[in-house]
Amino acid sequence: MSNISSRNRHLPLKVGVTGGIGSGKSVVCRIFSILGIPVFEADTEARRIIDHDPEIRKALSQLLGREVFPEPGVTDRKKMAHAIFNNQEILNEVNAIVHPAVRQRFKEWWLSQETPYVIQEAAILFESGASGLMDLNILITAPDEVKAARIVKRDGFSIQQVRERMDNQWPDARKLPLADFVIHNDGHQFLIEQVMDIHQKILKHGKIC
Repeated sequence: MSNISSRNRHLPLKVGVTGGIGSGKSVVCRIFSILGIPVFEADTEARRIIDHDPEIRKALSQLLGREVFPEPGVTDRKKMAHAIFNNQEILNEVNAIVHPAVRQRFKEWWLSQETPYVIQEAAILFESGASGLMDLNILITAPDEVKAARIVKRDGFSIQQVRERMDNQWPDARKLPLADFVIHNDGHQFLIEQVMDIHQKILKHGKIC
């Protein structure tokens, strides 16, 4: 939950946005961007770090094997995904290597912003513990069958592949008590109205803190 008392009042609020695979994080964050709110895509930054940070690549190579990194700046993501999604212990080790670097990049980026609040979009915001570094957290939910159908259509995965990825993330029921706001992206409720409502509440929250 929020930790407003510890933040510098002259810096933007930090708002985490998360949701399971297929929940619609990118669409929601696009709406926030249109409202003028900067969005830091943690997963995109993690991929950039994996591709270009020599120390991170060295550590991951020792963990996953050199074949995952065939040449400088190139990552065989299929081999990496296979190793990660079939081994929770390996996944945890990869996260322990990559996440500190992502957090440092976010901090540097956050310090340069001048908006009332900023957003960090991350698939495993709660699982990684990054939610505790945010002032507020938003969870995007959708029924599992809806999320699975979106991923099958978008990425061409099989249902089994989607389930494997879902199994590596906490279910919504576990995340709900930790969220300050919830957006329901089930295809029946209007996203823009929900985002606008939360946007106004965050702006008001920042003014009274």
